Amino acid sequence: MKPSHALPGPVMLDVAGHELSAEERDVLQHPLVGGVILFARNYAEPEQLRALTTAIRTARPELIISVDHEGGRVQRFRDGFTRLPAMRRLGEAWALDPAFGKSCARQAGLVLAAELRAHGVDLSYAPVLDLDYGVSSVIGDRAFHREPAVATELAREVIAGLAQAGLRAVGKHFPGHGAVEADSHVAIPVDGRGFDAVWAEDIVPFRLLAGELGGVMPAHVIFEHIDARPAGFSPFWLQDVLRGRLGFRGVIFSDDLTMEGASVAGGIRERAAAAHGAGCDMVLVCNRPELAIELLDRWRPEVGADSQARIHALRPKPGSAPTDPQTLAGWATYTDARDALRSLA
Repeated sequence: MKPSHALPGPVMLDVAGHELSAEERDVLQHPLVGGVILFARNYAEPEQLRALTTAIRTARPELIISVDHEGGRVQRFRDGFTRLPAMRRLGEAWALDPAFGKSCARQAGLVLAAELRAHGVDLSYAPVLDLDYGVSSVIGDRAFHREPAVATELAREVIAGLAQAGLRAVGKHFPGHGAVEADSHVAIPVDGRGFDAVWAEDIVPFRLLAGELGGVMPAHVIFEHIDARPAGFSPFWLQDVLRGRLGFRGVIFSDDLTMEGASVAGGIRERAAAAHGAGCDMVLVCNRPELAIELLDRWRPEVGADSQARIHALRPKPGSAPTDPQTLAGWATYTDARDALRSLA
């Protein structure tokens, strides 16, 4: 492996267990590596998580340490962490009382970010901005609401809560995964709507929140009447629409390139090249370490300094939340927010 560079590269990969192996430390030095994504298998209890993130940081200080930690059924760290509500629960709270729903959404963002940051995690891929059409099992209760305006309002509060603790938000799955039944983890979803329909509804939260998001993750969904490629491999969706029409200036992440929805692009190197060429700053390779090694050994992308700077800017900013678990446990803003959420989780 080549020695570490000062700025992160375009590949986000994972590690096997509760501790770093010697081989994994070596892999993290590769200049194409820009971050590590953690899963439930990497978590036993809070002290172990802090030790793991410290080890990753020691091995390569500039890496982004990330996790899919939304709440509800997508929460990787559970015992010792606050059980966060699924985002649909926030939509249901809004339906009872909009002010209450918005307050709960901000509290959810604050608790999520404060707990992650206190354990050395830099980023969660949240919030989900997909609309709840009631047809997608993989999205389901991960979405706030069916109405774009409500989803936007609640997502804005989650983003504000994340920011209060110093974390940036990553909106997903652009331009929208909620209207297709197929699960892109195991199938290739196809959406038959035209651009105007998608623009009028699904894109609304991304458009209105583009300036507040640190990152966006596109969907492995083919909008067959708009572009034959999945959105994450489409220059039209990522460059013309997301960068151009929406003016988004943050990091574009691919969704996991080992998912079935990415298989249309070919092997792992072809998938990474297609995603990167379409406009993704960082590509995710999860749960297949042999494919991650193949990609690092065989892919030679041109990585721009502007893209590296965008990735570097995702690191946590100074926030009001304490950055260690002991101090966090005594911070009244956090404990009040945590207690308020318990009725929703």
